[in-house]
Amino acid sequence: MQPQERIVRFVSRSNWVLFAFFVLVSFFCASKGFAFGVLSGGAIVTVNFHMLARTLQKAFQPPYIASYQSVIAKYYLRFLVSGIIIFILLGLKLVHPLGLIIGLSVVAASFMLATLLEIKKLIFKEAV
Repeated sequence: MQPQERIVRFVSRSNWVLFAFFVLVSFFCASKGFAFGVLSGGAIVTVNFHMLARTLQKAFQPPYIASYQSVIAKYYLRFLVSGIIIFILLGLKLVHPLGLIIGLSVVAASFMLATLLEIKKLIFKEAV
């Protein structure tokens, strides 16, 4: 399996694990608004990531290869909807901003963890 495939598979799975971990910790250790912020942010970014992956997979599968413009249009539409949801959550003060930021960082944390694991594999592979 190629490193790119391993990273995508790892990130896809670890998103949900980190999301659940962050939400559980926040519900037990923080206020309701903070925990709801982590839940909301994590849900937004995780669902958005999986929708992006599905869009890209469909875009490059023959015989219906999607145009560049349709992929970009879907990307910006998801971005716009995510922005509106975040604006509503913060505008109505339904969530704590810091909790929302932590929730929105779930995918970034997954990528960082995947990158560190791949670097570790490369270093130990070269050491052998």
